[in-house]
Amino acid sequence: MTVVDVQVSPAVNDWAAVRDVALAAEAAGFGAFHVFDHLAGLPLGGDSMIESFSLLGALAEATTTIELGTMVANVWNRQIGTLITAAASIAHLSGRQFHLGVGAGAAPTSRWANEQHAVGHRVEPDMVERQRRVQDVIDLAAASWTRDRSDHLSTFPLPSPTPSIIVGVNSIALSRVAGRCADGINVQWNRPRRDDYLAAANEAAGDRPFIRTAYHPYDPALLDEEHPTRVAMTERRIDRLVLAEFGTSPQLPANV
Repeated sequence: MTVVDVQVSPAVNDWAAVRDVALAAEAAGFGAFHVFDHLAGLPLGGDSMIESFSLLGALAEATTTIELGTMVANVWNRQIGTLITAAASIAHLSGRQFHLGVGAGAAPTSRWANEQHAVGHRVEPDMVERQRRVQDVIDLAAASWTRDRSDHLSTFPLPSPTPSIIVGVNSIALSRVAGRCADGINVQWNRPRRDDYLAAANEAAGDRPFIRTAYHPYDPALLDEEHPTRVAMTERRIDRLVLAEFGTSPQLPANV
Protein backbone atom coordinates (compact mmCIF):
# COMPACT_ATOMS: atom_id res chain seq x y z
CA MET A 1 0.00 0.00 0.00
CA THR A 2 1.27 3.46 -0.89
CA VAL A 3 2.02 5.72 2.08
CA VAL A 4 0.72 9.27 1.62
CA ASP A 5 2.85 12.17 2.87
CA VAL A 6 2.13 15.90 2.89
CA GLN A 7 4.06 19.13 2.45
CA VAL A 8 3.07 22.79 2.84
CA SER A 9 4.95 25.95 1.99
CA PRO A 10 6.34 28.27 4.68
CA ALA A 11 6.70 30.89 1.95
CA VAL A 12 2.97 31.61 2.23
CA ASN A 13 2.15 30.05 5.62
CA ASP A 14 3.56 31.24 8.94
CA TRP A 15 4.96 28.92 11.59
CA ALA A 16 1.63 28.51 13.36
CA ALA A 17 -0.10 27.43 10.14
CA VAL A 18 2.68 24.99 9.21
CA ARG A 19 2.61 23.51 12.72
CA ASP A 20 -1.16 23.14 12.64
CA VAL A 21 -1.07 21.28 9.32
CA ALA A 22 1.66 18.98 10.64
CA LEU A 23 -0.45 18.19 13.69
CA ALA A 24 -3.55 17.63 11.53
CA ALA A 25 -1.53 15.35 9.24
CA GLU A 26 -0.31 13.40 12.24
CA ALA A 27 -3.83 13.00 13.61
CA ALA A 28 -5.18 11.94 10.21
CA GLY A 29 -2.55 9.24 9.74
CA PHE A 30 -0.38 10.71 7.00
CA GLY A 31 3.00 9.00 6.79
CA ALA A 32 5.37 11.97 6.90
CA PHE A 33 5.48 15.75 6.88
CA HIS A 34 8.08 17.22 4.52
CA VAL A 35 9.61 20.68 4.41
CA PHE A 36 10.98 22.73 1.52
CA ASP A 37 14.64 23.77 1.44
CA HIS A 38 14.76 27.37 0.25
CA LEU A 39 16.56 30.45 1.52
CA ALA A 40 13.87 32.94 0.52
CA GLY A 41 10.15 32.97 -0.12
CA LEU A 42 10.30 34.35 -3.66
CA PRO A 43 10.93 31.04 -5.51
CA LEU A 44 7.72 29.66 -3.99
CA GLY A 45 5.70 32.83 -4.52
CA GLY A 46 5.84 34.12 -0.95
CA ASP A 47 7.30 36.97 1.03
CA SER A 48 9.18 34.99 3.70
CA MET A 49 10.78 31.62 4.47
CA ILE A 50 11.82 29.46 7.42
CA GLU A 51 15.15 27.65 7.07
CA SER A 52 14.37 23.97 6.64
CA PHE A 53 16.30 22.36 9.49
CA SER A 54 15.28 25.08 11.92
CA LEU A 55 11.69 24.32 10.95
CA LEU A 56 12.27 20.58 11.34
CA GLY A 57 13.65 21.07 14.83
CA ALA A 58 10.51 22.93 15.83
CA LEU A 59 8.33 20.27 14.20
CA ALA A 60 10.22 17.51 16.00
CA GLU A 61 9.13 19.12 19.27
CA ALA A 62 5.59 20.03 18.18
CA THR A 63 4.67 16.57 16.83
CA THR A 64 5.04 13.13 18.36
CA THR A 65 4.57 10.34 15.82
CA ILE A 66 4.55 11.58 12.22
CA GLU A 67 7.76 11.01 10.29
CA LEU A 68 9.66 14.08 9.06
CA GLY A 69 11.60 14.81 5.91
CA THR A 70 13.05 17.24 3.38
CA MET A 71 11.67 17.24 -0.13
CA VAL A 72 14.28 18.07 -1.19
CA ALA A 73 17.38 19.49 0.48
CA ASN A 74 19.59 21.30 -2.03
CA VAL A 75 23.04 19.74 -1.56
CA TRP A 76 24.63 23.10 -2.43
CA ASN A 77 22.88 25.08 0.30
CA ARG A 78 25.24 23.66 2.94
CA GLN A 79 28.63 22.03 3.25
CA ILE A 80 27.87 18.31 2.99
CA GLY A 81 29.10 17.56 6.51
CA THR A 82 26.70 20.19 7.83
CA LEU A 83 23.85 18.64 5.85
CA ILE A 84 24.29 15.10 7.15
CA THR A 85 24.88 16.35 10.70
CA ALA A 86 21.66 18.35 10.52
CA ALA A 87 19.75 15.30 9.28
CA ALA A 88 21.21 13.10 12.01
CA SER A 89 20.33 15.73 14.61
CA ILE A 90 16.67 15.86 13.53
CA ALA A 91 16.50 12.05 13.63
CA HIS A 92 17.94 12.16 17.15
CA LEU A 93 15.65 14.94 18.37
CA SER A 94 12.49 13.38 16.99
CA GLY A 95 13.31 9.73 17.71
CA ARG A 96 11.47 8.90 14.50
CA GLN A 97 12.25 7.95 10.93
CA PHE A 98 13.69 10.90 9.05
CA HIS A 99 13.70 11.06 5.25
CA LEU A 100 16.59 13.07 3.86
CA GLY A 101 15.39 13.96 0.40
CA VAL A 102 18.28 15.50 -1.55
CA GLY A 103 18.53 17.26 -4.88
CA ALA A 104 21.42 18.30 -7.08
CA GLY A 105 20.46 21.98 -7.18
CA ALA A 106 19.63 24.29 -10.03
CA ALA A 107 21.72 25.62 -12.91
CA PRO A 108 22.92 29.25 -12.55
CA THR A 109 20.45 30.48 -15.17
CA SER A 110 17.45 28.80 -13.54
CA ARG A 111 14.94 30.93 -11.64
CA TRP A 112 15.48 28.53 -8.73
CA ALA A 113 19.06 29.82 -8.42
CA ASN A 114 18.04 33.46 -7.87
CA GLU A 115 18.04 33.11 -4.09
CA GLN A 116 21.63 31.83 -4.16
CA HIS A 117 22.69 34.69 -6.41
CA ALA A 118 21.03 37.18 -4.04
CA VAL A 119 23.28 36.14 -1.14
CA GLY A 120 26.46 35.66 -3.17
CA HIS A 121 26.30 31.87 -2.99
CA ARG A 122 28.27 29.82 -5.51
CA VAL A 123 26.03 28.05 -8.02
CA GLU A 124 27.75 25.18 -9.83
CA PRO A 125 27.25 25.44 -13.61
CA ASP A 126 28.27 21.87 -14.46
CA MET A 127 25.43 19.34 -14.12
CA VAL A 128 27.90 16.47 -13.70
CA GLU A 129 29.49 18.26 -10.74
CA ARG A 130 26.10 19.05 -9.23
CA GLN A 131 25.16 15.40 -9.43
CA ARG A 132 28.54 14.26 -8.11
CA ARG A 133 27.87 16.23 -4.94
CA VAL A 134 24.75 14.13 -4.37
CA GLN A 135 26.99 11.06 -4.48
CA ASP A 136 29.34 12.74 -2.00
CA VAL A 137 26.46 13.30 0.44
CA ILE A 138 25.40 9.65 0.16
CA ASP A 139 28.98 8.44 0.70
CA LEU A 140 29.62 10.64 3.74
CA ALA A 141 26.29 9.66 5.31
CA ALA A 142 27.11 5.98 4.84
CA ALA A 143 30.50 6.49 6.49
CA SER A 144 29.10 8.57 9.37
CA TRP A 145 25.86 6.76 10.20
CA THR A 146 27.31 3.38 11.15
CA ARG A 147 28.55 2.09 14.50
CA ASP A 148 31.82 0.81 13.03
CA ARG A 149 32.71 4.19 11.56
CA SER A 150 36.25 5.55 11.49
CA ASP A 151 37.69 7.24 14.56
CA HIS A 152 37.69 10.68 12.92
CA LEU A 153 33.88 10.44 12.63
CA SER A 154 33.28 8.78 16.00
CA THR A 155 31.81 11.80 17.80
CA PHE A 156 29.46 12.96 15.06
CA PRO A 157 25.75 12.37 15.82
CA LEU A 158 24.76 8.74 15.24
CA PRO A 159 21.08 8.75 14.25
CA SER A 160 18.70 6.01 15.28
CA PRO A 161 16.79 5.04 13.27
CA THR A 162 19.12 5.76 10.37
CA PRO A 163 17.60 8.35 8.01
CA SER A 164 16.61 7.21 4.55
CA ILE A 165 18.24 9.10 1.69
CA ILE A 166 15.82 9.77 -1.17
CA VAL A 167 17.24 11.36 -4.33
CA GLY A 168 15.05 13.76 -6.26
CA VAL A 169 16.02 13.10 -9.87
CA ASN A 170 16.08 15.11 -13.06
CA SER A 171 18.18 12.84 -15.29
CA ILE A 172 18.90 9.21 -16.10
CA ALA A 173 22.40 9.57 -14.63
CA LEU A 174 21.10 10.76 -11.28
CA SER A 175 18.44 8.05 -11.32
CA ARG A 176 21.20 5.47 -11.61
CA VAL A 177 23.06 7.04 -8.69
CA ALA A 178 19.89 6.76 -6.62
CA GLY A 179 19.41 3.14 -7.62
CA ARG A 180 23.00 2.15 -6.87
CA CYS A 181 23.66 4.03 -3.68
CA ALA A 182 20.63 5.70 -2.08
CA ASP A 183 17.64 4.31 -0.22
CA GLY A 184 15.17 5.59 -2.76
CA ILE A 185 14.20 7.90 -5.60
CA ASN A 186 11.72 10.74 -5.90
CA VAL A 187 10.14 11.55 -9.26
CA GLN A 188 7.84 14.41 -10.12
CA TRP A 189 4.81 12.49 -11.27
CA ASN A 190 3.92 14.87 -14.09
CA ARG A 191 7.40 14.94 -15.66
CA PRO A 192 7.51 13.55 -19.22
CA ARG A 193 10.46 11.20 -18.50
CA ARG A 194 9.17 9.93 -15.15
CA ASP A 195 8.97 6.31 -16.28
CA ASP A 196 12.48 6.46 -17.75
CA TYR A 197 13.84 7.70 -14.42
CA LEU A 198 12.04 4.95 -12.51
CA ALA A 199 13.26 2.29 -14.92
CA ALA A 200 16.87 3.45 -14.66
CA ALA A 201 16.73 3.49 -10.85
CA ASN A 202 15.03 0.09 -10.69
CA GLU A 203 17.66 -1.45 -12.94
CA ALA A 204 20.49 0.00 -10.85
CA ALA A 205 18.86 -1.03 -7.55
CA GLY A 206 18.30 -4.62 -8.60
CA ASP A 207 16.68 -6.76 -5.92
CA ARG A 208 17.75 -4.72 -2.89
CA PRO A 209 15.14 -2.81 -0.83
CA PHE A 210 14.44 0.48 -2.57
CA ILE A 211 11.86 3.23 -1.92
CA ARG A 212 10.04 4.75 -4.87
CA THR A 213 8.35 8.07 -4.13
CA ALA A 214 6.26 10.32 -6.36
CA TYR A 215 5.77 14.06 -5.95
CA HIS A 216 2.45 15.64 -6.92
CA PRO A 217 0.65 18.92 -6.18
CA TYR A 218 -1.87 18.51 -3.38
CA ASP A 219 -5.17 17.15 -4.63
CA PRO A 220 -7.60 15.59 -2.13
CA ALA A 221 -8.90 13.34 -4.91
CA LEU A 222 -5.56 11.50 -4.80
CA LEU A 223 -6.31 10.28 -1.29
CA ASP A 224 -8.59 7.75 -2.98
CA GLU A 225 -6.62 4.59 -3.77
CA GLU A 226 -8.98 3.90 -6.68
CA HIS A 227 -8.21 7.22 -8.39
CA PRO A 228 -6.71 6.50 -11.84
CA THR A 229 -3.49 8.32 -10.93
CA ARG A 230 -3.14 6.27 -7.76
CA VAL A 231 -3.76 3.09 -9.75
CA ALA A 232 -1.00 4.13 -12.17
CA MET A 233 1.33 4.73 -9.24
CA THR A 234 0.60 1.29 -7.85
CA GLU A 235 1.41 -0.23 -11.24
CA ARG A 236 4.81 1.47 -11.05
CA ARG A 237 5.42 0.22 -7.50
CA ILE A 238 5.34 3.68 -5.94
CA ASP A 239 5.81 3.28 -2.18
CA ARG A 240 5.18 6.86 -1.06
CA LEU A 241 3.18 9.74 -2.51
CA VAL A 242 4.15 13.25 -1.41
CA LEU A 243 1.29 15.70 -1.85
CA ALA A 244 2.70 19.23 -1.89
CA GLU A 245 0.56 22.32 -1.29
CA PHE A 246 2.28 25.45 -2.63
CA GLY A 247 -0.50 27.82 -1.57
CA THR A 248 -2.25 28.34 1.72
CA SER A 249 -2.57 25.34 4.00
CA PRO A 250 -5.03 22.69 2.79
CA GLN A 251 -7.94 21.37 4.80
CA LEU A 252 -6.84 17.83 5.54
CA PRO A 253 -9.29 14.97 5.98
CA ALA A 254 -9.83 13.44 9.41
CA ASN A 255 -8.40 10.13 8.21
CA VAL A 256 -6.33 8.88 5.26
